[in-house]
Amino acid sequence: MVVAGVIAHIPMFVGAADMNFRLAGMQMSLLMTIGMYGIIIGTAVVAYGLMPGWLFRPGKQIHIDAANVHVQALDNAELTPTHWKLFAVLVVALIVDVMKPATLGFVIPGTAAEYGLTKQQVALLPMAGILGTTMGSFLWGWLGDTIGRRASILLAAIIFIGTSICGAMPSYNWNVFMCWLMGLGAGGMLPITFALLAEIVPRKQRGWLIVLLGAIGTIGGYLAASGFAALLEPYFGWRIMWFLGLPTGVILILLNRYIPESPRFLLAKGNREEAFRVMESFGIEIVKDAEATSATDTAMPVADVRGGNLVDMFRQPYTGLTMGLGLYGMAWGLVNFGFLLWLPLNLREIGMSVGSSDAILAKSAIIAFPATLVGAWLYHSWSTKNTLILFALLSVATLCGFAAVGDQLIHQPVLMSFLLVALLASSSGVIAMLSPYTAEVFPVHIRATASGWSAGCSKGAGVATLGAAAVIGLTPGMAAAAILAAVPTLFACAAVAWKGIETRGMGLEMIQAMSVRQTNPE
Repeated sequence: MVVAGVIAHIPMFVGAADMNFRLAGMQMSLLMTIGMYGIIIGTAVVAYGLMPGWLFRPGKQIHIDAANVHVQALDNAELTPTHWKLFAVLVVALIVDVMKPATLGFVIPGTAAEYGLTKQQVALLPMAGILGTTMGSFLWGWLGDTIGRRASILLAAIIFIGTSICGAMPSYNWNVFMCWLMGLGAGGMLPITFALLAEIVPRKQRGWLIVLLGAIGTIGGYLAASGFAALLEPYFGWRIMWFLGLPTGVILILLNRYIPESPRFLLAKGNREEAFRVMESFGIEIVKDAEATSATDTAMPVADVRGGNLVDMFRQPYTGLTMGLGLYGMAWGLVNFGFLLWLPLNLREIGMSVGSSDAILAKSAIIAFPATLVGAWLYHSWSTKNTLILFALLSVATLCGFAAVGDQLIHQPVLMSFLLVALLASSSGVIAMLSPYTAEVFPVHIRATASGWSAGCSKGAGVATLGAAAVIGLTPGMAAAAILAAVPTLFACAAVAWKGIETRGMGLEMIQAMSVRQTNPE
């Protein structure tokens, strides 16, 4: 029903081909109206069907036999082909997720031209999208801990499909509203994928593999957005970028069958039989009390799960981590939404063409990818905490370079390319490590909620910067935007250095125990 509703909007878009796909001022057809109702009803039915029965019976809690069931084998297992299959599926999911907000930067110039908008007016579009992703990060973080990771990913994919009709909205107000809904769905994929992989990947490979997921997803999402913009926008206009939500959402639904539920989540919810099936498929064993004898790998009981609770994150021993990682996420948000988001428009304002600006950003994303592999290696082999700090400091240094050169960058193409590659590599490394690190340092019952918190804070900074642009017209140039993003990032580095925990080579339960010991030393 949702797919049919989206298809009902395509005839109007195709019919505007002789007008360069301009739909501003046109009336919505009856077919489009029927399609919109179909999307709403279809999404509601899917959402209801994914909700577990116990959710509607408040007061009923599910417990497990924590005295006899341990998860040591989860951290001592080896990577299997099933792990790699899951990794590939989650890479695709994350690329699709990152691609959504990254697309905003490439549709802003065309939107402003078609509707005759000022820079202040067009800022409402990305602000609505980022506000949606912020809300979605918190909402999907809670859903991931409540209905499960797999069901949450499926629901996000349905919303991706439904909101692709943004490309056929003739009114700018409708564009803004649909962009907000699109963000609501896109905000959910990031925390869910990292929380799921963190709980399934063995300890020895967890660090580098999860950071690699974030690196490929972040760079791949930006590359997909810039690549599709360079290939399609010159021929089909900016609206075609939104219609990409239909095929990408369908791909996620088809791949969902290969996504298992987290075994830790299933154990904590009391669904032991299904948890054992998932563990068997991933080459994982259940360890009993008598078997958990290693001094370094002593297994800890799976925590009893009540469902995600944001309040728990602000209680000891997690208060400092919650605030520090929140600030770190906000710093990345300022870099991404206060600087990178406006780069396509700023580059065109200083003299670059549509094709040239899209092409240089796409090429820079390709060149930046190897640097993210270095970040994954450092995260795994050197230090998780210090690698987070290092990449944030590299972002600060690169932003200072943009601030020093300013608009004169158009006359220095080599320096422009170098700074773009450096910033894309360092900022991609920051967000690639933030979510997996968050998933490592928080316990299972608030893991997805915590991942949603850090992701939400990263988007919240975007809401603030874009809100300032839309409400008071604060749209600083390239140099000023670079400075405004660099200063908070320095404070974020200090916060992580102060409150961060070194997690390299440690099991998830061991990390949780260390957090408690650091807050309440014996």
